[in-house]
Amino acid sequence: MVVPVARLWCHTRLTAPPSLPLRRPMPPPPAWSAIRWRIAILLCVVTTINYLDRQALAVTGPLLIDEFGLSNTQFGLVNSAFLLTYAAGQLLVGPFIDRVGTRRAFSIAVVAWSLAGMLHAAGRGFASLLVLRSLLGVTESVNFPAALKAVAEWFPRADRSLAIGIVTVGPGLGAVLAPPLLGGLAAACGWQAAFLVPGAIGLLWWLLWRKWYELPERHAGISAAERELIIAGRESGEPAAGRSSWRQLAGYLRYREVRGLLLARFVNDGGFFFFVAWLPTWLYQTRGFDIRQIAAFAWVPFLAADLGSLAGGWVSQQLIARGSSVDRARKLGIWAGALLIPLTLPAVSVDSAGTAIALVALAMFAIQFKASNLFALPVDLFPAREVGSVWGLFGAVGSFGGMAFVAVVGWVTEHYSYVPVFAAVVMTQLLSAVFVSWFVPRIEPLARRAP
Repeated sequence: MVVPVARLWCHTRLTAPPSLPLRRPMPPPPAWSAIRWRIAILLCVVTTINYLDRQALAVTGPLLIDEFGLSNTQFGLVNSAFLLTYAAGQLLVGPFIDRVGTRRAFSIAVVAWSLAGMLHAAGRGFASLLVLRSLLGVTESVNFPAALKAVAEWFPRADRSLAIGIVTVGPGLGAVLAPPLLGGLAAACGWQAAFLVPGAIGLLWWLLWRKWYELPERHAGISAAERELIIAGRESGEPAAGRSSWRQLAGYLRYREVRGLLLARFVNDGGFFFFVAWLPTWLYQTRGFDIRQIAAFAWVPFLAADLGSLAGGWVSQQLIARGSSVDRARKLGIWAGALLIPLTLPAVSVDSAGTAIALVALAMFAIQFKASNLFALPVDLFPAREVGSVWGLFGAVGSFGGMAFVAVVGWVTEHYSYVPVFAAVVMTQLLSAVFVSWFVPRIEPLARRAP
């Protein structure tokens, strides 16, 4: 049944008095009219805005390199400054999110990163950009830990890979919109506009978030059937909100599964962050694209990344619905994505710019197909009340790996070429899948197992 767009955000009302017990199970609402899927869309939107903010530097990179006389090494360091504080922030914000709650944590973070992004318009060279990127990184570090905690609060396990797939559409969608939107603004109004507009959009989202988000237990618009479905689908009936400590979190490091996930994430993120940070500059330096050509074509690989996010989450969900274990579904998704990536290696050497962009698009599809399953693993392994802290650690390790990768890209491309970089993207994605298979023999909640 097709649900009209105008009804998508309408609240459903409870028809039975709260004091009367239900005599028979209530049928669940149609899937795409359920409140939890609207929450997933809201999280996708904020992640899109988050990536618009960070993509402003990538899109305007060729202009900033020329205007401020930046070398590739300096540009790589500016991008790495963001990832360094982003990683450090994720180590700190997990317990913060678990303590203050998803709603309040997102409110504080979105206002902070929107203002930090807008301040980039006052940048005057390498040093100021380094400081401003560092500030943006620490404020944006709340996004994914809080979004994944919201997924754990609002979704039963069978739906989480698709929900995470929807959330991880945000990076690709932000990157799809960034070249035409921010590149067009930079061409028409100057590069400063590319930083000011996303910040303003973030402040508008904050107003909607304050109005629409609440835990399922307290949400005024959720149906009784959907509330029961969500609560029944949590691990061991535990509440969504709770407090975790660093001692408790550190205790999970005794599991080989956790150590394997950290290794897998460390080597995983470099490939994605390379394309996010360097794709416009790669097109400018190797294909001769100007800002208008970048605006016209650089979005294509990130549209493919969106499709990969959705496809990876959907395939995993369908496998589970047909009786496959979570372990088998997740690992098939991870390996399917990893094995596609070597096919894209000729992108660095083909003569046709169109073919090169198409191969990069395939790489981004495969990376995100894999990521929608890899990123679900902390939610599969840990109780909902600890997901913010665990995912903060998981994401921080990935950002440290991405930081190192992006910094090395600047030096390698300045002294050699992009060929070793593309080869490293292939190898790190395969190695990430190997770590998952080696260290995580079975994907299931750790809380249900003896240490």
